Amino acid sequence: MTNSRYRWVIVAAGGLLGCVAIGGMFSLPVFLQPIARATGWSVTGVSSAMTIGFLAMAFTSMMWGTLSDRFGPLPVVLTGSIVLPASLALASQASSLLSFQIMFGLMVGGSIAAIFAPMMACVTGWFDTHRSLAVSLVSAGMGMAPMTMSPLAAWLISNHDWRTSMQIVAVVVAAVMIPVSLLVRRAPALESEHAVASGDGQPQSAMSLAQALRSPQFIILLATNFFCCATHSGPIIHTVSYAVTCGIPMIAAVTIYSVEGLAGMGGRIAFGLLGDRFGAKRVLVSGLLAQAFGALAYVFVRELAAFYAVAALFGFIYAGTMPLYSVLARENFPLRMMGTVIGGTAMAGSLGMATGPIAGGLIYDAFASYAWLYIGSWAVGLGAFLMAMTFRPFPKGEAQPEPVPA
Repeated sequence: MTNSRYRWVIVAAGGLLGCVAIGGMFSLPVFLQPIARATGWSVTGVSSAMTIGFLAMAFTSMMWGTLSDRFGPLPVVLTGSIVLPASLALASQASSLLSFQIMFGLMVGGSIAAIFAPMMACVTGWFDTHRSLAVSLVSAGMGMAPMTMSPLAAWLISNHDWRTSMQIVAVVVAAVMIPVSLLVRRAPALESEHAVASGDGQPQSAMSLAQALRSPQFIILLATNFFCCATHSGPIIHTVSYAVTCGIPMIAAVTIYSVEGLAGMGGRIAFGLLGDRFGAKRVLVSGLLAQAFGALAYVFVRELAAFYAVAALFGFIYAGTMPLYSVLARENFPLRMMGTVIGGTAMAGSLGMATGPIAGGLIYDAFASYAWLYIGSWAVGLGAFLMAMTFRPFPKGEAQPEPVPA
């Protein structure tokens, strides 16, 4: 059944859902100045809704993942697909900054979390072969958001006020996500009651959820993903500002981010293919080491061409590593708890991403230079590499002990 052609429908659905969901959230940077001008709210206050969104994603990821394990991905993903556009529509009517932060931050961020972990878990369950590629394709779809939804938001805001523009985005999100979410199906390996009860035939299928969450393998995955995301968060957020301090005009500096994003698309697919060929852990470890030195390379660039070269390399690497955590989770934990496990790694990654904006700002304010941001990112990246090196897959052929009744 896992070789069914429908598994590629699941991949396409996951990529499209992720693209539109994340695109809805990332419309905020496009709307930021128009909202501030129209309402009188501070730019800091409006942009903080994005930070709140990341934190909401972090702290709801495991909850949504656990619900998808229990009830299947369809009701969870459908719920997220309904709540997300409703939240955008409510945010467009916000009469105060606090209500905007609640609607756009807490509700939008929390509803996006209902898409990411459940869909990643769902896709891993549909594939026995080409698993790394499948997960990477879903991730690549999510990475398309800045190149699809952001231009739509920019076009809307040039023709309408921000409230109308956000309402139209909400309609587009609902019109795409709700029908597509209905295509989502539970992995065939979990269709029967026997499969749900016994796991999916992996050596560790007798493991309880509590055992899984306490295992060194789970803890190392969380820590590695946190430090991995902390490594690239600062460079992603602050490189445009760094380029401007090097004398590059803002309009040109912004294109550095585009180069990084485009390279990341290729990186996701390339790392997926490499993961299938050489193993997810080996490719992840190599990628984390390369990511650390990619971050450090920014210290040595001053010209636009050099920024492009480093951005292409760095984007290719960091985006490529991200889907491999889901593959490692699938290879080492029972399918019946995959939503919870991947939700945990998503939580750690979101918290890691939240460190970059703050750390970069504090470093620049203290030293009037971004050099220590990239040196610090290099050190954190080496830490992620060393953590990944300590990851030991569960021994094959050895079942985990059944939990002892209380």
